[in-house]
Amino acid sequence: MQLSVPPYEERLTAPRSWWLISVMVGVAMGLVLLPFGTLPMLGGLVGGTAVAAVLASSYGSVRIRVVGGALIAGEAKIPVTALGEAHVMDAEEASAWRTYKADPRAFMLLRSYIPTGLRIEVTDPEDPTPYVYLSTRDPEALVAAIKAVRAA
Repeated sequence: MQLSVPPYEERLTAPRSWWLISVMVGVAMGLVLLPFGTLPMLGGLVGGTAVAAVLASSYGSVRIRVVGGALIAGEAKIPVTALGEAHVMDAEEASAWRTYKADPRAFMLLRSYIPTGLRIEVTDPEDPTPYVYLSTRDPEALVAAIKAVRAA
């Protein structure tokens, strides 16, 4: 009898402050259009807020999943068999790997508002990517999910 491995899923949502900024963008658009009258001002307020909110939502809609024997991070789908050792990084180490330690050949799913990260070696000899860097709020759970899929 084979045990089922629970899937891992994380959505890298934008922080709450970005939604406040979206409202502030709408207010700014309303103020810009105020000289043209009340109706254009209200249109600028609603339209500016909506556009800024859509941008914040789309940037924060990236998901990291471990399902079906693969790590899916954004648009990348990597078989777990092609992944090597995983390195959990605290905020300081993650910052270093996002900047001066970064390899330009690496696949990096970065979100600056998420301080912790996970670096996973790519062991596939056909793939020139040395590692995968993922911004994640719970790197230990992601490592556990990858190990569980490997063991299954």
